[in-house]
Amino acid sequence: MATIKVKQTGSPIRRTKDQRATLVGLGLNKMHRVSELQDTPEVRGMIRKVQHMVQVVEE
Repeated sequence: MATIKVKQTGSPIRRTKDQRATLVGLGLNKMHRVSELQDTPEVRGMIRKVQHMVQVVEE
């Protein structure tokens, strides 16, 4: 299955609890961390939810 790399570019400070939990679910919780995940609709939805704090590095 295809993978996707996601990098955290925004801080979770002053964000809602569900957005922080989404970052943790993506394997991100500190700035500039990169996580490689499987490319599934669920992961795409999580990325879309916090799209203002993450950047897709590679598809």
